[in-house]
Amino acid sequence: MRVLHELQGKMKEENIDFYIVPTGDPHGSEYTPSTYKDREWLTGFTGSAGTALITLEEGFVWIDGRYYIQGEKQLKGSGFQMKKAGLPETETLEEAILRLAKPQDTIGFNGKLLMESQLKSLKKSLNKRKVFYKDKDLISPLWKDRPGLSKEGLFLLELQYTKYSASEKIKQVQDILWEKNLDGTVISSLDDIAWTCNLRGKDIPENPVFYSFMVITKREATLYLPVEKQEREILDYLRDQNIYVRDYDQMYLDGKNTRGSRLYLDPQKTSATLYKNLEEGNEIHEGINITTNLKGIKNELEIENQKKAYITDGIALVKYFHWLKNHGIGTKEFDAQIQLTNFRKESNLYIEDSFTPISAYGSNGAMMHYSADANDSTRIEPKGFYLIDSGGHYFTGTTDITRTLAMGPLTEEEIRDYTLTLKSHIALATTVFLENTTGNELDAIARRPLWKYMMDYKCGTGHGVGYVLNVHEGPHNISRNKINVPLKPGMVVTIEPGVYKEDKYGIRLENVYVVKEVGESSDGKFYGFEVLSYVPLEPMAIDPSLLTSDELDWLNEYHKITYLSLKDYINEETKDWLKEVTKPIGD
Repeated sequence: MRVLHELQGKMKEENIDFYIVPTGDPHGSEYTPSTYKDREWLTGFTGSAGTALITLEEGFVWIDGRYYIQGEKQLKGSGFQMKKAGLPETETLEEAILRLAKPQDTIGFNGKLLMESQLKSLKKSLNKRKVFYKDKDLISPLWKDRPGLSKEGLFLLELQYTKYSASEKIKQVQDILWEKNLDGTVISSLDDIAWTCNLRGKDIPENPVFYSFMVITKREATLYLPVEKQEREILDYLRDQNIYVRDYDQMYLDGKNTRGSRLYLDPQKTSATLYKNLEEGNEIHEGINITTNLKGIKNELEIENQKKAYITDGIALVKYFHWLKNHGIGTKEFDAQIQLTNFRKESNLYIEDSFTPISAYGSNGAMMHYSADANDSTRIEPKGFYLIDSGGHYFTGTTDITRTLAMGPLTEEEIRDYTLTLKSHIALATTVFLENTTGNELDAIARRPLWKYMMDYKCGTGHGVGYVLNVHEGPHNISRNKINVPLKPGMVVTIEPGVYKEDKYGIRLENVYVVKEVGESSDGKFYGFEVLSYVPLEPMAIDPSLLTSDELDWLNEYHKITYLSLKDYINEETKDWLKEVTKPIGD
């Protein structure tokens, strides 16, 4: 509460009536390093998403459905009130300001952390209010021990993993610039830059990216890179790819000095500060980054490598499940997830985990993004459900998979809910859909088996997955959100329905799929999903009477391939266990 009062004091000094603290960094990243965790430092809420609004008297944090339970616990004593974002009865941040603001009030924010799309949305909502906007960092003067950025260097992803060189990818972008009659594009999103350059870094934990900006014009490309990252080997490589290098902070000044150009920007990934610098004196065209659309469709080599990554990951998970069932009872959730990471590390292709594992026993599984504490996590008991959502970055690809395991006897309710979640997963996994269908149009297919029992999950059904990049990747997804991005062959996406019952348990079943063409008729081309991840489901939690014959066929075929894909890479004891849990059900 002391920090909140100090911030309100700063607001008074700067004549700011409302101050917005978003979650993010200068690049629109979903996950941020410690140095940019302003909202977390201020409120104590550690979830990966959320926006704080501070008035001169109060503080609020908008938190989505994944974190309602967690947010309620973590905000206690902070002086901040939780706003349950996404519920019909909850006012939005814009609506709250609209209700509270008076004419001539000033809204403040750090423009390097607020994306231009967020600022545009705010201004549109408040266009009837005569308010002022002020780009001012009020957190840094208060956060005396703010940590610095990582000093780790970059590494190259070789052509055996990418197929195309950086110069070839830049040429793809330049061809599109010529087609659109644009002079250049300024790229802020870190995964887009890493993909374009075939470079990876470790500036954000579990996201193999590095802080940078990139400008691609019709004739050249420039990478704005922190000085400490400009090692001789990296500079030589970039020179070979015809990429100029300038210092990272120079981007803001160069943006101000650029004049008379037709520039393409992604407002969701460009900070309000940088956008304003570029907007003055240039003609701005907006849309999803050109590179985002290019990298969203994986090439043949990337898909083949991704399949190999899931075999590698499946080996680690099967070893982990066998260990957990036979030796993990009584282990704390945090210690268990460390054991899983150790199994992944056995592969020489392993780089790091693709996100902090969600290792959740019992009622903790009801918190969709629960994070076990090293000093205070729950012991796994010989009953009920244990949920593990995890993944790894390998040189062959990025993985993300969730399984819910029975650690002992289950209730009828638990078995029913697990089986319904499985039905939901199969329903979408087996769907054939027409070309130009969006993820939003498919979302309800996964929810239908749960809706029949008047249950739902307060999150999306699926998200794109990067290639040795961010585990959450656009431009596509499968959710209620109306994103006008059709699913296309080569797009990699998760399917992960679930059931979450507060104070009881959580169930999530997640596989990763690649969109593929399945046929063509007089009505057009039709697509479907090809599964990439093969890891056994929990036979103890399945009620065959609730599954149709087609669903049982899908399950048994999936388990057959799982066994055949993994059996040659594990010891005899684990192989016997895998054979048992993948034997046909419902025969």
